[in-house]
Parts: sequence; structure tokens; C-alpha cells
Amino acid sequence: MNQADRQQQIERAMCLAPVIPVVVIEDARAAVPMARALVAGGVPAIEVTLRTAAALEAVRAIAAEVEGAVVGVGTVLGEADLLTAYDAGARFAVSPGATARLLDAAEQIPLPLLPGAATASEAMALLERGYRHLKFFPAVPAGGARLLAAWAGPLPQLRFCPTGGISVASAVDFLALPNVLCVGGSWLTPADRLATGDWAGIEQLARAAASLRP
Repeated sequence: MNQADRQQQIERAMCLAPVIPVVVIEDARAAVPMARALVAGGVPAIEVTLRTAAALEAVRAIAAEVEGAVVGVGTVLGEADLLTAYDAGARFAVSPGATARLLDAAEQIPLPLLPGAATASEAMALLERGYRHLKFFPAVPAGGARLLAAWAGPLPQLRFCPTGGISVASAVDFLALPNVLCVGGSWLTPADRLATGDWAGIEQLARAAASLRP
């Protein structure tokens, strides 16, 4: 798979819904009903972060059992994370930043990567390596929607998924920008609803998120 193909796959995932849920899952048994609730609510692209011991088992379960879900793995930091994500059935990977070693590994593994950038220089360096779709992280602390709006002029080739500090209230400001395809947000799968199995509540949050695009 060449870089152009990887970028097409990432773009398709980013365009599935206005929001990609950023999920921290403690119990892999919750993965399938959670993912079914998100898909039913119109949010099929799901990022499961590698922050818990249950993450990869959750990805495997979603990939195998949830029709319509496009599951990705977040908090990818190096080659080992890319390989385990790919083996688990992930359709895309997301990293908070980008190192030369990570990008070199991504060229050898057939798993599309959405690398993170927080400055114009980082974004330009990724563009030089063929990346046109980036994660803007941490979005709110790094400058928010005003910074991304300023980048749209000098960096018109790039499209972003801003993540970090975004709420349902502020998401609309990001989604109104011409260089934003979607946002990443953790509010769709709050820990209390995952713990209690409130799948109807998660589906309701997903429906609200799916309607956010201006």
C-alpha cells in the first residue's frame, strides 16, 4: 500500500461522521455493545486508545463482531504499536505526534496512520512525507480553531482532525473550518456510561454528534 492509498483510506474514515469518538475502555466486554451503539447513532469510525490493558482485545472484538464499524487504534507511539494494531484488525492508527522512527515504520506496515501535529513546522514536515491528513493535537491548548483557521491559507493541502479539549459545544467552531474534516472527542463514551452499560445513552450522544456538521 502506497502513501496515496493510505491517505485515501484515512480520508474516508474521517468523512464518515463529524466526530471520531476517542475511547478509553477498561473492560473489553463493553467494546461490542458500545461500538454497536455508536454505529446505530451514525458514528461508525471509532478510535480505541492504547491507554488500557483492554484496548487491543476491544479492537479485536469490534473488528470481528460489529458490522459497519471502522475501528482504529489511538495513542500509537512506535512500530510495536502499529504492528499490534494491525494484527488486532484496526483499520487506521492515530498518534499524538510524529517521530522519524514512527513514520519510517508506517511506510512498512499496511495500516494508514493519522499523525499528530501541533505547529506549522510539524505540519510542513509531515506534508513533505506525503501526509495530507493530520491530527491537530492538543487542539484547544495548542491554539484552537483560530490557529487552524490561520493555517488554511498557507497550508491549503492539509485536512485535520483536531483532538484534545474539544467539547460538544466547541466542536462546531472547528467543524466550520474549511480544513477540518472531523473532530476527535471523548464525550461520546464517558466512563460512567461505559461502566453502567448505558448503551442507549451512548447512542443518543452519537446521534447528537452525527448532526453537528454545519
